[in-house]
Amino acid sequence: MSKVTVVGAGNVGASCAEYIAIKNFASEVVLIDIKEGFAEGKAMDLMQTASLNGFDTRITGVTNDYSKTAGSKVAVITSGVPRKPGMTREDLIGINAGIVKDVTTKILEHSPEAIIIVVSNPMDTMTYLSHKASGLPKNRIIGMGGALDSARFKYRLAEALECPASDIDGMVIGAHSDTGMVPLMSKATRNGVPVVNFIDEEKQSYVIEETKIGGATLTKLLGTSAWYAPGAAVSVLVHSILADQKKMVPCSLMLDGEYGLSDICFGVPAIIGKNGVEKIVEVELTEDEKAKFNEAADAVRKTNDVLYEINVLNK
Repeated sequence: MSKVTVVGAGNVGASCAEYIAIKNFASEVVLIDIKEGFAEGKAMDLMQTASLNGFDTRITGVTNDYSKTAGSKVAVITSGVPRKPGMTREDLIGINAGIVKDVTTKILEHSPEAIIIVVSNPMDTMTYLSHKASGLPKNRIIGMGGALDSARFKYRLAEALECPASDIDGMVIGAHSDTGMVPLMSKATRNGVPVVNFIDEEKQSYVIEETKIGGATLTKLLGTSAWYAPGAAVSVLVHSILADQKKMVPCSLMLDGEYGLSDICFGVPAIIGKNGVEKIVEVELTEDEKAKFNEAADAVRKTNDVLYEINVLNK
């Protein structure tokens, strides 16, 4: 049977647990948090929806007891401080780095075979930290960002084309940051027809910019980070792993020469299956997309360097 751990029972963690449970593909979801009774309360509240929503997944909550997470096939790290209005994802690095490193170690103590999905921000750098702290093979650590950013891109495209989101296919690669996302307008389609056939350049630019500031827009409106779409994005990755669906999802992965990059976790499309990252997919980029992609990679490397400067990682 398949057990999933979600670290952090805040809005995003609880949303992850809810979507995973509702889809009914996991036997158990363990919510864990450092705040006394918090995860237990969220789990109880969610379990009281089981008969209403028709799922059999068991959700349990624990306070800081990682022994209860033992044997998890997948572990999701959402813990850390969420964004407040005016903050960039990079502003969170000093606070969240220590938490993510500690959580990665504790998960693997009890579930040495787990595939880890990182949600905490700044996400590309936290995914890199999780890799370096654990020494795991690169297929077993995945940063969620691209899955969420692509969903936001499709939402904006559907809005611009005044059509259902189910008509739209498109993806975002690059960094999970307000400036580093690269929405691939050249690859986006409506039922197989390029979206550039439907909207002019002005609308295309609007869609791209609104996609890039998608998280900041919501943070401003909500006063904290979004949680429904992040939770749904995580559930897609977890489902693809546990059911070996082999979905192609853009996510932040350790690159080893792909796209000309190495020693960096960065957003690219990959086939996600029972082994985590089954294959990284290289797509042809336009010159403009390539330039933006490489520029974003340079910015992520600068943020990664902070991990060494604050001694969370040693050279």
